[in-house]
Amino acid sequence: MEHEQRPAARPGFGEVVWSPAPERVRAARLTAFIAAVNARRGLGLRDYDDLYRWSVDEAPAFWSSWWDVAGVIGTRGDAVLEDGRRMPGARWFPEARLSFAENLLRFAAAPDAATRPALIGRDEAGRRTVLTYAQLRVSVAAFAAALRRDGVRAGDRVVGFVPNAPEAVVAMLASASLGAVWSSCSPDFGTEGVLDRFGQVEPKVLVAADGYRYAGKRIDVRERLAAIAARLPTVERLVVFPFLEAAPDLAPIPGAVAWGDYLVPDPPPLEYARLPFDHPLYVVFSSGTTGVPKAIVHGAGGTLLQHLKEHVLHTDLTADDVVLYVTTCGWMMWNWLVSALAIGAAVVLHDGSPFAPDAAALWDLAQQERVSVFGTSAKYLAALEKSGARPRETHDLGALRAVLSTGSPLPPEGFAYVYRDVKEDLLLASISGGTDIVSCFALGCPTRPVRAGELQCRGLGMAVDVWDDDGRPAAAGVKGELVCTRPFPSMPVGFWGDPDGERYRTAYFDRFPGVWAHGDYAERTPSDGLVIHGRSDAVLNPGGVRIGTAEIYRQVEKVPEVLESLCIGQPWDGDVRVVLFVRLRDGLTLDRALVDRIRATVRRHTTPRHVPAVVLQVPDVPRTKSGKIVELAVRAVVMGEPVRNLEALANPEALAHYRDRPELRPR
Repeated sequence: MEHEQRPAARPGFGEVVWSPAPERVRAARLTAFIAAVNARRGLGLRDYDDLYRWSVDEAPAFWSSWWDVAGVIGTRGDAVLEDGRRMPGARWFPEARLSFAENLLRFAAAPDAATRPALIGRDEAGRRTVLTYAQLRVSVAAFAAALRRDGVRAGDRVVGFVPNAPEAVVAMLASASLGAVWSSCSPDFGTEGVLDRFGQVEPKVLVAADGYRYAGKRIDVRERLAAIAARLPTVERLVVFPFLEAAPDLAPIPGAVAWGDYLVPDPPPLEYARLPFDHPLYVVFSSGTTGVPKAIVHGAGGTLLQHLKEHVLHTDLTADDVVLYVTTCGWMMWNWLVSALAIGAAVVLHDGSPFAPDAAALWDLAQQERVSVFGTSAKYLAALEKSGARPRETHDLGALRAVLSTGSPLPPEGFAYVYRDVKEDLLLASISGGTDIVSCFALGCPTRPVRAGELQCRGLGMAVDVWDDDGRPAAAGVKGELVCTRPFPSMPVGFWGDPDGERYRTAYFDRFPGVWAHGDYAERTPSDGLVIHGRSDAVLNPGGVRIGTAEIYRQVEKVPEVLESLCIGQPWDGDVRVVLFVRLRDGLTLDRALVDRIRATVRRHTTPRHVPAVVLQVPDVPRTKSGKIVELAVRAVVMGEPVRNLEALANPEALAHYRDRPELRPR
């Protein structure tokens, strides 16, 4: 296939590293949508740039057209946007009625539903569980009937303390079919972390597994589950499905019922409660590293429309695709992944370490399942490269046509690695958004070139911009705050337990009234892509110059000895100095020569302000459950301040390596 390819060792920012072949552009579902919009509305849109401008300038027309072209099941009504000048406060499709579950299970009525895979469960034990679309509908019906028998109604909360397994999807869809609200945590959360989340929403039903596997270890959670259930007084039913054992002993969990015993045998046909567009579907939680996690409520309609748009128009997903995203049920990428069922794709649910038993694990899976869309994190790709893995030489990746990366910015070297050592001809999309919008602000485009270090485009219908400190649009190449200036359907319905909306408004609209401030430090590029430089609250400020932490990480992690890094700003002599922590390859020790080389690399590719004043070695880097490093927690430890919510961290013990370092004591 004809395509433009420059697998340079270290391409510069903005260098084109891949372009779609003309036939791929012609066949893209985005191209078909442009043609449909032109025909329906008498427009002359030519390409993505035209479509994006129209989608923002005429947002009601765009979202109305997308509802129709996507074939959303439900009644739309005439009104598209009510109070469109209010942000927050705008209402999308105020007359609409729909069921999220009905839309995700639409292919269960297809002629090939009995043979078309819907869910493919894979775990570290080598187990493979497949549910066809027909089987998925029956399982959802059986669980929904059991929930209905227990008195679960629209608006009740059903929560999952679950690994990434088919049962989690079944329980979510069954809840959604009734109009109940679903929320989940992965089973690696500690007791307090789970209670910080589920305690806020007062669930009626708790679904869990007996345990999980990670990095070759078996972790039995029955004792922890019993402690959690005992402290959730609103839970009336606790359902446990087998994951570690085929028939786990549930005696240690008072009141627990086994999954198989709970399901209603020979259930009646599945019924779907069609509810308003903004009826609560999910409660997802912020990382909680600076306090009790925010319980963010997302509506069924906004989630569905946004995910359909991102899957179909930005990822070019079809019913023939097999989609894998490496995630847990405690990260919003799980919610995003599961929505691919609405396209008719096969969804691969992987649970376990991406490096177990070795670096080939996910690529073995991709080869075996013929994965066509592979989703992961920038950190995984960096670690994979440093492991020496070259999947293109060891695996048959003929089906693979897209790699998606999120969690942190993907540097130009990451782009080069994928095209050099994974596959030459594919769409590599660095995407960014968050739990706050259960979707993306910037992501991939199947009809535009991929440029090293850049997120290809702003999402359709999303009025994304970068503003300076005075609330003015920043020119291309100038860093500032990532904002969204107009309402969009996947804005949260609100926060749970925030009846007057004060916490919600404070979280996103205090910085620039009437404008969503996302908390990312970013810049627009000359090609109208985006670069994310890190979180705004972690921006460094030496000598009054704002520096995004990702700017430093990109350079430091070019050094072969460095596996990963974390930097903070430390108040020092009336200014702020940059302190860099590095985790090195096993067996290596940081010495003066390596420190000098790290500093020289940073200086050569950035500015003298970026050069760390102090470089220290640590054996581990603290991160959230979803794998994001936590600069704020490290800064608090260094400054002798309390870390508010250790339960939010996957490895809180790592903070001990940053405490009371003599090199950081004030003089």
